[in-house]
Amino acid sequence: MNTKQTKPNIFNYNRRNTVAVKVGNLMLGSDYPVRVQSMTNTSTMDTEGSVAQIQRIAGRGGELVRLTTQGSREAINLGEIKRVAAEAGCNVPLVADVHFNASVADVAAQYADKVRVNPGNYVDTARTFKHIDYTDEEYARELERLSERFTAFLNLCKKEGKAIRVGVNHGSLSDRIMSRYGDTPEGVVESCMEFLRICHREKFDNVVVSIKTSNTPIMVTTVRLLNSVMAAEGIAYPLHLGVTEAGDAEDGRIKSAVGIGALLADGIGDTVRVSLAEAPENEIPVAKELVEYISSRKGHAAIAGEEAQSFDYISPTRRQTRETLGVGGGKVPAVVSAPIDDEESDLAPDFIFEEGKLSCGSHKYEISTATDNTSATFIQLQYSDLTDELLAKIKEQSDCIIVAESTHANPVGEFRALVHKLTIAGVEAPVIVRRKYDETSIEVLRIKAAADLGVLLIDGLVDGVWIENPALPATEINALSFGILQATRLRISKTEYIACPGCGRTMYDLQGTLARIKSATAHLKGLKIGVMGCIVNGPGEMADADYGYVGAARGKVSLYRKKECVEKNIPEEEAISRLLELIDSDKQKGIS
Repeated sequence: MNTKQTKPNIFNYNRRNTVAVKVGNLMLGSDYPVRVQSMTNTSTMDTEGSVAQIQRIAGRGGELVRLTTQGSREAINLGEIKRVAAEAGCNVPLVADVHFNASVADVAAQYADKVRVNPGNYVDTARTFKHIDYTDEEYARELERLSERFTAFLNLCKKEGKAIRVGVNHGSLSDRIMSRYGDTPEGVVESCMEFLRICHREKFDNVVVSIKTSNTPIMVTTVRLLNSVMAAEGIAYPLHLGVTEAGDAEDGRIKSAVGIGALLADGIGDTVRVSLAEAPENEIPVAKELVEYISSRKGHAAIAGEEAQSFDYISPTRRQTRETLGVGGGKVPAVVSAPIDDEESDLAPDFIFEEGKLSCGSHKYEISTATDNTSATFIQLQYSDLTDELLAKIKEQSDCIIVAESTHANPVGEFRALVHKLTIAGVEAPVIVRRKYDETSIEVLRIKAAADLGVLLIDGLVDGVWIENPALPATEINALSFGILQATRLRISKTEYIACPGCGRTMYDLQGTLARIKSATAHLKGLKIGVMGCIVNGPGEMADADYGYVGAARGKVSLYRKKECVEKNIPEEEAISRLLELIDSDKQKGIS
């Protein structure tokens, strides 16, 4: 694999250059707006229900809608759904979601506007998580078989004038890829590139690409790697972004905004889906808010930043700092908050800001501006303050914490420039990012703050977060700070739920079940529990979860410990109690 690092300008927002792709009556990529989409959770054989849901998604601003197509009959009925929706005045492009059967993709190409195929199960058999030793000759023959089958599909799509999405899910890599590359970002990217090279060779450019995983930092860095490899090989297909199995409520929104926002901030991404375990139409306002927020940076005043040589964009590590008052030095990122109701909980902030001072326990500290006092513990400054003289003074001080602020139209770019300049100058003072907002909706604040702070945390640039929004309750803002840290996997304060949004394959009431599981397991701080509607991603995504609850058949559930299925086909009404018994038994045995 060619891993030459071709990356965007990390200080200035510009959209990545791509080819234009036509999906039905919609254009995306190139200079077209970032498109938002969702997926139905109805049966694709339910024409009336599917059309109604498509209308609700489109009514909220959704520009593409995906439907599951388990078999040929669903693919054919997708054509009927499209006809009925059009008669009702809804002409949003429809996308067929195909797994496990390449022949279904051929049928879907005759009816859908775009066909999504999953490299992990397009021609490779369903994964068994077994290692297979391939010789180079055997591996080459497998690629030849893939090329022959996929080329025939591309020729059909050319004839029908249809688009495709090559959509890799980290949880559904084939045994072939896993055996050669392992469960690595390089393996995920190579799984995708095998297909993209065929598209490129065949001069088929009506292609959208996606890589998804439930681990937000891995999703970000793997898409960055894909972007680099594509650029190095002269491939410029549009990218679809999403954090798969993000969950519901505030956690699902924060997790999605962190992952998608981190990539959009660098101009990467041409269409997005916020995957929530809720009604599909609820995903659209979140996606639109996020896209509009990042897109508003277009044309901002240029930031003259210089990148530190030690920074690795594709595989970032935490910036080296010295510890001061428990901040930096490898400690978990700190949280600063206004006074909250409960300062003894797992969400207790590290510093309280009140009456112009920061307090930690019984100690109170003044916050000085860079021009007032560079010998203070907390020094507040912006990028424009960093003169060579100031950098020299801060470098000499052994116990200061920098409070970074920005009023720039591209705050992420300016914060990056500030920290990179500190790094280049050899300043090891920890940095807390202080970000001020003026929102009246906690929903909007979650999206914006997660997008702004998440990428800085994933890049390893900051040692603490401080979100201010006077119009909203301090308790909710403090919880948001901890939610962002949880989404970036840097500070775990509660149970994490890896929950799929559901589709026509879902085997049970996903939303109700997720609510019951959360109620029963919310006390299990630090555990990751997967709640999956079916087997498409279920077992694979269990690799990132400690335990999994996976729909096996109608009314039946299988339980997983990581990748291992430990109980099969349990009656649904018993499954949650059996999950709790499994967790408790493992705890007593010292397994978890």
